[in-house]
Amino acid sequence: MIRVLLIEEVRAIGEIVATVLRSEPDIEVVGCAGTLEEAEPLLSASNVALVNTPMHSDGSARLIRALRRLAPKVKIVVMGLARSQPAILQCIEAGVAGYVLKDSPLSELLRNIRAAYNNEALVSPPIAAALMSYVAEWVGFDPAGHLELAAPECLTRREREVLTLVQQGLSNQEIAESLVIELGTVKNHVHNILRKLKVNSRRDAVHVSRRAGLWSLAEVKSKPNGRRPGERPLYSSAIGAST
Repeated sequence: MIRVLLIEEVRAIGEIVATVLRSEPDIEVVGCAGTLEEAEPLLSASNVALVNTPMHSDGSARLIRALRRLAPKVKIVVMGLARSQPAILQCIEAGVAGYVLKDSPLSELLRNIRAAYNNEALVSPPIAAALMSYVAEWVGFDPAGHLELAAPECLTRREREVLTLVQQGLSNQEIAESLVIELGTVKNHVHNILRKLKVNSRRDAVHVSRRAGLWSLAEVKSKPNGRRPGERPLYSSAIGAST
């Protein structure tokens, strides 16, 4: 049985979608949530989370990552996406198992829910091509030749800690809270990371660092008054809000 947790901040829409899903013989709706806090106690009873949230904000991506940290075995399907390659890639990068465009019919939504439950992915040819290019960059092939790979040892330990949290999608404020340091200090570290890795954006820093093997969660240590990002989600406001 596919046990679906519906996450939708607009209650009326959530109730309509839930009613449709309940009419399917192989789908059980375990509940509807409007925030991450409401969703958390329901995740253990779910195997698919259906999220209706815009993917144009960093806050939405952090919501997806928070759900994955809380329940890594639950498949996440996002519905209502715009027909935009960057938006869909951002959704996939955040860790979803499927996506449904805002102009897709109901049958497409049901197909994606069932595919995610069966560990399958429904991806259009243009997005498949974009993903292949994306993965090629991660493993070290850069067709445009724009990124120059820097040596891993060029970063200090603290810079590696900051970079690890950047890789997880945390904002500067969230990094400051996690490491118990000043916001200005985090900004200085990020500036130094970009300079040392010879890139112009946080996204490029993530790509370059992953290609260089700078991906070690063990390097992020808890402080006496701090917290690890994986212990408790830092994104806790209403769905769709941007932090």
